[in-house]
Amino acid sequence: MNETLAIIISISSIFIATTIGSGLVFFFKKNFSSKTSAIIVGLASGIMISTSFFGLLKPALEQAQESYDKIAFLPMVGGFILGCLLLYALDKLVPHIHINKEEHAEGLPSIRTTKRLKFFLAVAMHNIPEGLAVGFACGVLLKGGNQEAMALGVSTALALAIGISIQNIPEGAAVSIPMLEDGVSKPKAFLYGLASGIVEPIFAVIAMFITSAVADMALPWLLSFAAGAMIYVTIDELVPEFKQSSNSHFGIWSFIAGFAIMMMLELLL
Repeated sequence: MNETLAIIISISSIFIATTIGSGLVFFFKKNFSSKTSAIIVGLASGIMISTSFFGLLKPALEQAQESYDKIAFLPMVGGFILGCLLLYALDKLVPHIHINKEEHAEGLPSIRTTKRLKFFLAVAMHNIPEGLAVGFACGVLLKGGNQEAMALGVSTALALAIGISIQNIPEGAAVSIPMLEDGVSKPKAFLYGLASGIVEPIFAVIAMFITSAVADMALPWLLSFAAGAMIYVTIDELVPEFKQSSNSHFGIWSFIAGFAIMMMLELLL
């Protein structure tokens, strides 16, 4: 597949998937059941953790070993920790609230926002690492290289985009549908979900151009950075959400299914 086409498909698909998921609000009259929520969150968690390992850390390790030799651990560990620190900082600074923790708002209390905006910001923060992951993978394609490296880059970018898109569909629905119980109209709830997905292509494009402009030695830092951010979000927000559910076993098996889906994508592509 042509590298330019792969980039367009990868970046656009993650936003289209969120839009499709948000559009499901027109077919529902109430929020998801506890069981359905556990399944959705578990699936998203499995895909994000698997994506971090196979789509980001694995190619980062290969590049680090080539560029850094005996100190390959430096960009791997350094980039990973920096990615975690970014999400930790956003978690402490940006006022937000999670759908199942409405009584516990996070971020700076001095910044006054509405409940809906806080929930929207929580989802937007969650989407930043996903956009970075796809963007860094596309940046490798934009950077160019030999034919073998480009073929591998295309498969990596597409696998990342497909995996993230799979979990973006239920995620988009998880943003829009719960708003119905707060009295938000279906068109407005759809727009909230749509807006939450815009974060991903924006950060993907930014990350793509950053990657294409830096030296090869920076690539393992960037890929590990995105992996750290994704894993932090998953452990901080998603895993506790389905583990605290009365149907946590559904979430656990969905996590396993999501992890397996990404492993298959890596092998097939």
